[in-house]
Formats: sequence, C-alpha cells, structure tokens
Amino acid sequence: MQKRSLSSPSRNGLSSGALVRRRALLGTVALVALVALAGLFSYLTRDDRAPSNHASPEPSSPSTAASAPQSPSALPGGRAAALLAPPDTRDPIVFGKAAAVALWSYDTRSSSQPELVASLHRWLTTEGSYVDADSVERLVPSPLLWGRMADSGQFATASAAEAHFPESFTRALQADPGAIAQAYVYAVTVSGRQSISWNGAPHGGAEDRSVTLAVQCRPDRPCALVGVMPSVAP
Repeated sequence: MQKRSLSSPSRNGLSSGALVRRRALLGTVALVALVALAGLFSYLTRDDRAPSNHASPEPSSPSTAASAPQSPSALPGGRAAALLAPPDTRDPIVFGKAAAVALWSYDTRSSSQPELVASLHRWLTTEGSYVDADSVERLVPSPLLWGRMADSGQFATASAAEAHFPESFTRALQADPGAIAQAYVYAVTVSGRQSISWNGAPHGGAEDRSVTLAVQCRPDRPCALVGVMPSVAP
C-alpha cells in the first residue's frame, strides 16, 4: 500500500478582493491564534481558494455520544461500498469522525478514482472563501496508482474511535468565545484505524490513523468539510 503525503497549499499573489477578505478574516483574534498553532491559517487567509459543491453550517454541543458511520458495509460478493455520504449533523465532533472514515475508505473494485473524488467533494462546504478541495484530493491515489491498485482488487475500510478539539483550538475559544462566529470553522482531530485488503489477502493489514480536519458548522446548516490540516494537532 503506498501512502500519500499531504503538503500545505501554495500561496500566490493576492488580488485586491483577496486582500479585503484576508483583512476581514484576520479580524478575529482567537481564530488567528488557532491557525498559527493548529494550521487553520492556510484555509482562512490563503488566496488560491476555489469554490466547491456542498453546503455549510451550527455546532451542537461537541458530544461524542452520537457515533460516526463506521467502515462501509459489504455488498454481495464481498465488495464494499466505500462512497459514504455526509451525515446530517450540526455537531463538528460527530461530523469529523464521519469525514475521517470517508477519507480513509475506498474500494477499487466498485468505484473509479473520479467517482471517489466526486463523492468526497460532496462533503465540502460551498463557501469558496474557506474550502480547500485540494487538501482532500491529495489523499486520493492518482489515476495511475488507482489502476494498479484495482488490478489487485485493493480496498480499505475504516473506523473512527475518538475525536476531539485540539488543545490549541480550545485555548483560543476560551480566550475569545465569540470569535468563532466569523467563519464557524472548527478544528477536529480524529483517531481511528484503517484496514486494507486485496485479492488473496482478505485481511491484508491494518494501521492506526490520525488526522486533523477543518469542519464548518454554521448555526443554520449541517456541518461540512473545509479541508484537511497539513499536520495532526494534538
């Protein structure tokens, strides 16, 4: 199994419109503190934003009582449906767990690489000022690698065991609880496990996984994914 690395988005020249948006975003002190510590800065201030195809949203209390979807269920013949749909929730913790499972799951036997990319795009916020689709797409194998994986019938299932707000995010909110009202973007760190199988190895191997996601939960809409952090925030 080849692992794909995640890199930070590039920064290009700022247009006048981007400069205005950047100044507005930098107005929230707590979020600036958060992004400097946890990596959210690349999402809230970068100028190479591209619109996506999804809606955004409010957090209920970040309880972990409601569990996120586990790995895709098996289809007849042992095939797994790895194209998961985003949950209808306003809890960033619950949404973060579900999104991590979707990001760690795939099935080259039942889906094409473009189908998986399109499916993950449905998890993204439609707010072009914040969305980072590239950070999600970089987690998907390239078409060439996908073809090689498909030759061996490779697929992965996943589960999310735990999710929480990183310490840096919690400290920022404690310092200024009202600052989140600018973008309603939350950092959520998820820990879980990914199991990978292929032809002749139905129990090929498994490994622990962790990821920090940027999740947008506005008060009037279900949560949506903003992007994947360049590194895991504890």
